[in-house]
Amino acid sequence: MKFLHTSDWQIGMKAESVGNHAGHVREERLEAAKRVVQAARDHGAELIVVTGDTFEDNAVDRLLVRRVGEILRSFPGPVYLIPGNHDPLVPGSVWEHGVWAEAANLTLLGASEPVELDACILYPCPLREKYSTRNPTSWINAKDAAKPAIGLAHGNVEGMLNGEQDYPIPRDAAARLGLDYLALGHWHSYSRYDGPDGVCRMAYAGTHETTKFGERDSGNAVIVEIAGRVAPPKLTPVKTGRLDWRTLERTVDQPQSLEPLIAELGQIAPAETALVRVLLRGVLFPDDRAAVRRIGELLGTRFLFGMLDASGLIPAPDGAGWIETLPPGPFREAAAKLHFQAAQAASPEDRAVATQALLQLFELHERTRA
Repeated sequence: MKFLHTSDWQIGMKAESVGNHAGHVREERLEAAKRVVQAARDHGAELIVVTGDTFEDNAVDRLLVRRVGEILRSFPGPVYLIPGNHDPLVPGSVWEHGVWAEAANLTLLGASEPVELDACILYPCPLREKYSTRNPTSWINAKDAAKPAIGLAHGNVEGMLNGEQDYPIPRDAAARLGLDYLALGHWHSYSRYDGPDGVCRMAYAGTHETTKFGERDSGNAVIVEIAGRVAPPKLTPVKTGRLDWRTLERTVDQPQSLEPLIAELGQIAPAETALVRVLLRGVLFPDDRAAVRRIGELLGTRFLFGMLDASGLIPAPDGAGWIETLPPGPFREAAAKLHFQAAQAASPEDRAVATQALLQLFELHERTRA
């Protein structure tokens, strides 16, 4: 059998970090949902499983709930969903909307009990609260299943949150419970977990469209193929996201070192779907002020969203006068020695090393003084 695994759409997210572009980012998540359904069609998936956090919360606009339902009902096969911690199954939740009952192919799995289908048995683990220390998969026992056993769960694989126990799921849950595949939701990156036999039987699909700066391996859905009971699943990630969230960090420690960054910004394509954050730290030399302004202009005019954080830059020292302002002691002696070495260096390489070390001392001095 073949199916598509997706999760964490978080439709209705605020996206406040991108200011006036938040509406565009929210709309892209709906467009990505359409690409998920198209990917299921293109790969011949028999069904779709959505493992939680389809919505940002239970207060999202009900028109958005209907739009999501309409997108999912366009798939010709069945779609099975479980509530996650963002959209738990509680009174007044998004799951009470009429669209779920109207569409014959959409099924909300709201009970922790096996659901037998023609090709497999589903073991859903719906959530009914935002936080919990219980293992949502603890009820499953699929060891005697006669068909491929597929779990649907939302939570944290143990070891991912430095000991935080929020819907903890054992790393060997699939093998321990007798599942052929455990479809996970909650984490936004595509992540696989091999069992004791070295076979991957559980994975996070990750969010279908990257949510914020810093996410890795997001913007995917996963095509899962299982030849039969206990057969190793074949997992194929499919790109469904379109937004390109990039963070470029640079440390400035010599003049004109920002020119390569300007060239890199000019090569990012397509610019209309790129959200770019530039973080600068180090020493700002007088000749580089124009380069910083140019970076700001590119970020403000070329991309869907751009942000420059130059708060980590400090003005370069004007000569060696700053050394004389230091109080007597090892710090001042080290700075004076490095200044002498930079002036008297026998080679350009030695001069560069001494100069860079002196600048690092200057930066440390300025930040300590601030």
